Amino acid sequence: MDELKMVDPELADIIKEEEKRQSQNIELIASENFVSKAVMEAAGSVLTNKYAEGYPGRRYYGGCEVIDKAEKLAIKRAKELFGAEHVNVQPHSGSQANQAVYFSQIPLGGTILAMDLTHGGHLTHGSPVNMSGDYYNFIHYGVTKDEEIINYEQVRNLAEEHEPDMIVAGASAYPRVINFKRFKKIADDVGALFMVDMAHIAGLIAADLHPNPVLYADFVTTTTHKTLRGTRGGMILCREKYAKAVDKAIFPGIQGGPLMHIIAAKAVSFKEALSDEFLDYQQQIINNARRLAEEIKSYGMRLVSGGTDNHLILIDLTNMKITGKEAEEALDKVGITVNKNTIPFETKSPFVTSGIRIGTPAVTTIGMKEEDMGKIAEFIFEALKNLDDEEKLKDIKKEVHTFSAQFMD
Repeated sequence: MDELKMVDPELADIIKEEEKRQSQNIELIASENFVSKAVMEAAGSVLTNKYAEGYPGRRYYGGCEVIDKAEKLAIKRAKELFGAEHVNVQPHSGSQANQAVYFSQIPLGGTILAMDLTHGGHLTHGSPVNMSGDYYNFIHYGVTKDEEIINYEQVRNLAEEHEPDMIVAGASAYPRVINFKRFKKIADDVGALFMVDMAHIAGLIAADLHPNPVLYADFVTTTTHKTLRGTRGGMILCREKYAKAVDKAIFPGIQGGPLMHIIAAKAVSFKEALSDEFLDYQQQIINNARRLAEEIKSYGMRLVSGGTDNHLILIDLTNMKITGKEAEEALDKVGITVNKNTIPFETKSPFVTSGIRIGTPAVTTIGMKEEDMGKIAEFIFEALKNLDDEEKLKDIKKEVHTFSAQFMD
């Protein structure tokens, strides 16, 4: 940062401040993680200088013979990681990956069946505030009232009633294993395409700790951060027969020149994900999440669906008589980063919510194990129990920083 401090000391100070926040806080946002130094080095490399519209061997600019090698390497590793026939590593985000798949296959106004946002889906799965909800006719399924797991019977009934062009599986706040095989059967029975958004669980899938949607889906989209522990970005995997349409939807459809430094960083993270260490890491994420869920329940806090099978936990705060917004703010004050989140059958505004979502990828990356989850649960409960006691929150913050300091380099 020496050069940056000379050129722009104001921004250098902001980066330093954020570095300090990340090093002191307990990061429990389920969609966040810490990349390796190798990934960060690739993301900050000279590849950021190269414009490369198009695809390897078919660029609109000269001088791409070296850049092509980086993109081909990322594609090769992604195919090996997930067993995909075709991979596009150019999407700038998971949202753009989803948008490209829709645009490549579904006419504007076409019908898509996907998971309701308040039940655990994603904004790009047809939320009315997202362009997906503007451009397409989305029908939404949810979870059961009693067990709070995906209501597969409802999925089938809605599919038979509305005959969608596409069915989307995948979620941003669903703590249980998703039955892709069952979704595929429903899609085939009604003649729908099948897409899976595996953004949250991609790392678990890469480690064979969750069913692989590539075996069933026509299209699979993902981010490359979250459990996959790579740089922020997106990716599309699909069957070969859809390759041309998907690639065209990304470029020249919705994007221009790809971010080659980010594609290179994706390639590094895919190599890391092919290692034995990564498999152990993913298992530890699950072990930590399960232990954290049990520890939280021991304080009388209610978990949506009663627990977790993956990396995330959804806490229903209704019985504590506090909102997700209040909880997020209180936990921020003590150095624990979470996000407010809707729960199934939500009664509050998405700006307020009845719950919070937490996850274990980031804390697992820095070396926390099952025995550390009890302390995190204690911090969370004490902060929420004392959210109006500023002095008590200050004391908890000191404990949090002392605790988290043991795990930072």
